[in-house]
Amino acid sequence: MKIKVVVHQAEEGGYWAEVPSIPGCATQGETFEELLQNIYEAVEGCLSIDVVLPKSTGKERILEIAV
Repeated sequence: MKIKVVVHQAEEGGYWAEVPSIPGCATQGETFEELLQNIYEAVEGCLSIDVVLPKSTGKERILEIAV
């Protein structure tokens, strides 16, 4: 699997990165090498969470919105 990662230079030094295809998946590192190690761990952690769907009562509406 290939995943795009957007790498930014942090204003205070070092780097930070985000994974647009995985909302909320981001990390940082003091060096580029540290950032690379951290991004692998962040992606693994974000993909390994167990998402529990809420139980349906049949009375709710499900919406998908863009913000």
